[in-house]
Amino acid sequence: MNIIQSLFSSKRQSVGIELTPERVNLARVRKQGQKLKLETRTSVELPEGAFQEGQIIDSPAVAEAIQTGLADSRIKVKYATTAIPGRAITRVIPVPSELDEDELREMVLNQEASLYLPFPREEADVDYQKLGFFVDEDGIEKVQVLLVAVRKEVTDSYVETFQQAGINLAVLETSSFALIRTIRDQLRQFTPQEAAAIVDIGFESTEISIVVDGIPHFSRSVPIGTFQIQGALSRAMNLPPSRNTDLLKGMTVPTTPMDTVGSPQPISGGASNPGTAAMLRILGELSDELRRSIDFYLNQAEDMEVAQLLLAGSGAAIGQLDEFFAQRLSLPASQVDPVAALSLELAEEIEEEERPGLATVIGLGLREV
Repeated sequence: MNIIQSLFSSKRQSVGIELTPERVNLARVRKQGQKLKLETRTSVELPEGAFQEGQIIDSPAVAEAIQTGLADSRIKVKYATTAIPGRAITRVIPVPSELDEDELREMVLNQEASLYLPFPREEADVDYQKLGFFVDEDGIEKVQVLLVAVRKEVTDSYVETFQQAGINLAVLETSSFALIRTIRDQLRQFTPQEAAAIVDIGFESTEISIVVDGIPHFSRSVPIGTFQIQGALSRAMNLPPSRNTDLLKGMTVPTTPMDTVGSPQPISGGASNPGTAAMLRILGELSDELRRSIDFYLNQAEDMEVAQLLLAGSGAAIGQLDEFFAQRLSLPASQVDPVAALSLELAEEIEEEERPGLATVIGLGLREV
C-alpha cells in the first residue's frame, strides 16, 4: 500500500492525530452550518524516546498513547489523518504541459523523483499534485507539479503503529501541509510575488516553510526547538534538566530598540538576567538560520519577496517572540492563531498562549471536513 498516494485523496470521516516528541495530540473538527467547531481536542504524554526526529522509535508506546487519546475523547472512527514532521521532501517542478496523465505520472513519479531524492527511488513513497499552467522564458507552456516523497520505512512505521492502535490511516501528509490548511485564508492576502515564511517551533526542531499561493516552495528543518531553549535557560539558572518546557510559557523576550540608522542597540534591562541572556543566544541562532533559509530561497526565486513571518508551534507562545524576529530580520511577524484564523467555535475555551501549538493538529482535523 502506497499510503502517501492518499495525500490528495477524497474525504472520509476521521480524526486528526499529531505525533510530536513529547505527546500525541488529537483534534476533531465538525461543520456546524456555515461554521466550523473544534468538537474535541485531547493530548496524551509520550514516554521519552518513543518518537524522535519525525520517526516512530517505540511503536507500542505510541500506539498505546493513540488508544488512550481516542478513549479519553470518546471518538469512534475507523480512520485517522496524521502528518510527518520534517521528514518529507517537497519540490515544485515544471513539466511539459502536453503530457497525458499516464505520461505525466511516469515522468514525475520515476524520472523527476529520482533527480530530487537523496536516497534511491525504490526506497520512497511518492505522490504528486498538478498545480497550474505557466509559460516559461522560451514561450513554452508547462505545468507546475508539487512532488512529495517520504522514505518507505517511515511511512510503513506510521501505518503499522496506527494499525496497532486499532485505527487505519486515511491520509499521511506533511505537517507543513496541515498547518497551511489552517491558515489558508490568511495566506490569500499575499500576491503571487509575495511569499510567507511559516516558522513552526516545535519541541526538538523548527520547521521552516516558505509558501507561495498556499504551496510550500522551500522547506527546511532546524534542530532548535523549545527543548533546546528551555535547556539553555535551565543551565543558566542552575535548574535541573527537564523535558517539561512550561518554564518558557512565562518568559518574555526583551526586544531590541533600533537606533536612528536601523541598527540594533545593545539590550539593556531584561537581558542582564543570565536565563534571559541564554534564551536570547538560542533564539539568535534560530533567527540566523531563518535568515539563511530566506536568503537561500530568494537567491533561487526571481522577482519574489518574503512579505511576512508567521510563527506557529508551542515555541511561538514565548512573549514578544514575534517582535524579536521582526526586529532581527526586518520583516513583519505575527503569531498564528488557528481559532481566529478559522473563526472556530470552541467546545471549551483555549488560552491564547496555547493556540499557536494547535495549528497543525487542527489542520489535520480539517482534512476531512
